[in-house]
Amino acid sequence: MSVAGLGRGARCVVAFVGMLVVCALALAGTTASAAPPDDSVPQRVPVRPVLPFPIPPLPPELDPGFYAPPAEVVVAKKPGDIIAAREVHLALYSIIPFNIDAWQLSFRSTNTRGEPIAAVTTVMKPRGDNGGQPRPLLSYQFPEDSNANYCAPSYVLQQASIPGNITSQYDIPFEFVAPLTALGAGWAVAMPDHEGPNSAFAAGPLAARITLDGIRAAENFAPMGLPGRDTKVGVAGYSGGAIVSSHVAEVRASYAPDLNIVGVATGGNEPDLRKTIELATNNAGSGIVFSGLLGVAREYPELDGYIQQHMNPFGRAMIPVKNALCLYSAGIFPFLNIPGLFDRPDPLHDPVPNEVFDAIRLGHSVPDMPVFIYQSNPDWLAPVGPVNAIVDEYCRNPNARVHYVRDHFSEHITLELIGMPRVLLWLKDRFDGVPVGSGCDIHDEGSMALDPATWPVWLQGAGTLLAGVVQWPIGSR
Repeated sequence: MSVAGLGRGARCVVAFVGMLVVCALALAGTTASAAPPDDSVPQRVPVRPVLPFPIPPLPPELDPGFYAPPAEVVVAKKPGDIIAAREVHLALYSIIPFNIDAWQLSFRSTNTRGEPIAAVTTVMKPRGDNGGQPRPLLSYQFPEDSNANYCAPSYVLQQASIPGNITSQYDIPFEFVAPLTALGAGWAVAMPDHEGPNSAFAAGPLAARITLDGIRAAENFAPMGLPGRDTKVGVAGYSGGAIVSSHVAEVRASYAPDLNIVGVATGGNEPDLRKTIELATNNAGSGIVFSGLLGVAREYPELDGYIQQHMNPFGRAMIPVKNALCLYSAGIFPFLNIPGLFDRPDPLHDPVPNEVFDAIRLGHSVPDMPVFIYQSNPDWLAPVGPVNAIVDEYCRNPNARVHYVRDHFSEHITLELIGMPRVLLWLKDRFDGVPVGSGCDIHDEGSMALDPATWPVWLQGAGTLLAGVVQWPIGSR
């Protein structure tokens, strides 16, 4: 298994890579423990066949049979147990299908109040046998950053879904090149709908539980061919996906100690929602950050009650509008004074919000696996100060294994793309068993894009994308 091995099929088409990339860019415009399953024997469950083209898939809001199974069915399962499975076709911007094996799994998870819930993940398996070697698994958390279920990856990635550049779910189709590149390297991939059944954007502890149970479900699903709980798992996500992945790193030991997570990589990090709100207020990022506050309220009823009681009529009138949109919501009322929407002098520190902000911030535990953290130093949306602070907090523990890079020539959006190759290379080392000693490695770079070790990965990613467009079976050797 090797990321570098992906480029073999691309060497004869190098002349077309530049054009391909241009075209692709043009298109993009506090936790409670849950008892782990008793075993990791693969579950053989009925798999529904894929819908014949051109029958479009239903968005989650119109597909309760799969996304909202009966409560008695969910409660009868253990965390990570599969409830239902179906084959799906994944496609480039909902149009051009990829020649890959992919399924959706409905599975049992648990919310932050200890209640059983159903969640969904999309899983992919490379074509080929990986040379007879056990496959690793990448759990990739997209920055869904929305409060509507149709903005989730399980819908957006499917062929014949409404394209993301129409629904305004731009991030997921754009970032799909990263898990697709991993698939071409021979890695299995899981992509959870980590916001859960209520689309609780920015509720990190909930999303971490769903992601961990989604990993269990992928390992339980016999067609994936994974070696059960011995599977080496890497976790990655950027921005909204980093909120999830960072909490996965903190709660794995308490919530899912059965999982063999060998590394977690996060970029565009937001360790403290309160500090993010303070930066966003009266700035361009206030629209999407306000959506995050509303998303958290969907998982924490006490915060929702506080909002309903203390937010002014203008703010309450925006709630149904913002909750109905994907990233168009980010453009509604930029430069908004978020604390000014409340009838309280300091709503960010009142008892109810204060308790919720403390529950969802990072720093409740130190990750027990290696972590790679990267951040734009001049990030205008996710302030670097709280990231520096959480790294310092981790590094006070002598057992911490942290690699932290601050990029000085990027900002939030550009680092989303620039950081992808470094993430894949770092995770490859974790899968290959390259040791990471205790301690912290903190340094600054002009631009992560100037690292020559990442340049072949750019070519590999473009080659994989091109191979997929021309229907080459991704992952075959």
